[in-house]
Order: sequence, then C-alpha cells, then structure tokens
Amino acid sequence: MTSSAQADIGVIGGSGFYSLLDGASAVPVSTPYGEPSEAPVVGELAGRRVAFIPRHGAGHRFPPHLVPYRANLWALRSLGVRQVVSLSAVGSLRADLGPGTLVVPDQLVDRTHGRPHTLFDGGTGVVHVSFADPYCPHGRAAALGSGQPVTDGGALVVINGPRFSTRAESLEYQHNRWTIIGMTAMPEATLARELALCYTTLALVTDLDAGVEAGAGVTHTEVFEQFAANLPRLRELLVETVKRLPDEQPTDCDCGQTYAEVPPPFDLP
Repeated sequence: MTSSAQADIGVIGGSGFYSLLDGASAVPVSTPYGEPSEAPVVGELAGRRVAFIPRHGAGHRFPPHLVPYRANLWALRSLGVRQVVSLSAVGSLRADLGPGTLVVPDQLVDRTHGRPHTLFDGGTGVVHVSFADPYCPHGRAAALGSGQPVTDGGALVVINGPRFSTRAESLEYQHNRWTIIGMTAMPEATLARELALCYTTLALVTDLDAGVEAGAGVTHTEVFEQFAANLPRLRELLVETVKRLPDEQPTDCDCGQTYAEVPPPFDLP
C-alpha cells in the first residue's frame, strides 16, 4: 500500500465531515469481517494524515445495530491508524447539558444486544482485554486542551436503537447518574481496544432524553436539526483535537499496550 494511502489518525463520524480532508481519496479495504460502511477516505487534516469512515454509510443506510463496526475498525488499523476519534450525536440525561453541549466522556455503559461485540470468535481463542477505562487519556487530553468549551467527563450509556428510550428507561439511566445516551459507541470502543487502538469520543448533545424533558420526547427530526445546527462547532473541536494528538501512539496508556503480556490469537493488520 502506498504511503499516500496510509494514515496515523482515524475519524469515524457522519458524512458531513468528508469536506474537512484536503487531497482526499478513497482507499478500498477488504477485511475478514466484510466491507466497512464505506471505503475509507484518506487525506490531510490539520497537517496530519487522517482516514475517515462515515459510520452509517452513504445515505445513512446502516442503522445503529447494523453498522459493520468490526470491518470499520479493522479497515482503519490496516491503513496504519493507531489513534481513533469518534464523533457522535447523543441525548442528554441532565437538564443542565442541553442541546449544543459538547461532551468528552470518560466512561461507557453497554446496554446493546445482538451485535458482534468482539474479534475473538470463530475459534480464534480468547485474550481478556482490560477495559476499565475505555477512553484514551491522551485523546481526551487533546480534546480538553483544544480551547473549545466542552464538558469534561461523564458516562455514555449505549442503547441498541434504532428506537429512543421510554421515559422509564431514561429515568433509570438518570437514577444511575449516567450523563449522556447514544447508540453507536459500543461495540466500537471495545473493538478499538481489541485492535490496540487509542479511542476518544467527541459527543454533541442534540436533545434532552425522554425522561428529562416534558412533551412528546425526542424525535428523529429534532436530532438531525440540532446536529446540523451545531456541526461547525463539532468540526472545530475535531480539528483542534487532531492537532493536539500525539505524533505517535503513546506507550504509557492501556490502549496500545493491550497485548503487552499476551498476544492476540490472530494477526493484527
């Protein structure tokens, strides 16, 4: 693979981010898990080589529970990526974090089901992977040092979708003091760790969850309108975060050291 097809940083997000990359070109990648959502696009962003994959594919054709997460992460690593920034639209479980708030979460809660959650299947054997702190401290530091107004920390609970929560479910999540709610961070974060990738999420609040506000509850239209309205701010946060990411994958975080003691029973790309 030519050097122009290689990247140090991967970005997973919406199709609205294609225009960010200078000199972008598609790089088709085959993986053991089928095709990624779209062929990664590789180009320059903030002076860094970046590979971008739209999580839901062209035309938003993959709902959250059908996104080819394993293929997406495998494709990024095979292009040389070692640090991943995930962009996500989320609901808020706190009234003080309204639409337009940018959050850099530090914890995850998995409430998904029926999705392939691991690369360790098909007789490959198992290596237990540490996941106590799912986000890379260096990636989070880059985002928090961006100069952009962001909320530092919080637990992101991931539901299966594509439906939104009932009020009772939302109240349960609030009772547990979780902060924001989304549909795509898992198994994406787990797979990143299994592939020894640093992983950071930049979350944009698009709505208050059903148990937080009165009325009809969150709607599909509301989410997309808020995301579009605040897209420039999320883009700016992404650019500033990419600028501040380490030039090479750090050696003092758990992310890239996943297999320091026991190697995986498969060949990493």
